[in-house]
Amino acid sequence: MKPRKQIPAYRNICELLARRIKSGELRQGDAVSSERDLAAEFGVSLMTARHALQVLTTEGLLSRRPSVGTYVAPAKIHFNKLASFTEEMLARGYKPESRVLSATLTSQNDEVCSKLCLPAGSNLNRMQRLRLTGGEPFSIETCYLSAQRFDGILAQDFELKSLFSIISEVYGVTISYADEEIDATSADPKTARLLKVRPGSPILRIRQLLYGSTTPIIYSTALYRSDRHSLLVRRFR
Repeated sequence: MKPRKQIPAYRNICELLARRIKSGELRQGDAVSSERDLAAEFGVSLMTARHALQVLTTEGLLSRRPSVGTYVAPAKIHFNKLASFTEEMLARGYKPESRVLSATLTSQNDEVCSKLCLPAGSNLNRMQRLRLTGGEPFSIETCYLSAQRFDGILAQDFELKSLFSIISEVYGVTISYADEEIDATSADPKTARLLKVRPGSPILRIRQLLYGSTTPIIYSTALYRSDRHSLLVRRFR
């Protein structure tokens, strides 16, 4: 029987702090113990404690402010996996929130009809939500779906459940992949007010066409605070 491999001391510190963050014991903006305090608590060197904080900073859980201290960082979404906002936040240990801004039927968007392979003038479900975590805004998301295929969907409670789960559980449709366009834009006054940024601030825009098997079923446009998101791209040669 092979002896169990010993976990490095810095990793023990990382795992403990990560658990404290995910359990809510440490919340966004809370100060984290200093290198000296962590070294004393775990009986390790200052270098080991410093390395643990650096690892968690690289992973996006902590934010280090020179000459000030280390704090729990705002949650970030990494766009390298197709997941709903709710799934992404729960996976990272944060509580997702949604506030429905509007939920209406429209037949005035032939461009979206074309993207969804629907006849021009088709009725569409249009829903706009403000996505938050810890009471702080992340994004404004506007989604379109066929009103015929997803009849009655606007009556669902989107403040408690994700769109992905509702179309799967209620309509038997599973999201398989998405085509995305990502660019930068600036916040107009209404967007700035909802995202709590200054008008004209840079924001990230993602236009997304989501497919069931081979058929597009959802078209969405989302505006994200640029300080809360990162894009991870793996390139091969």
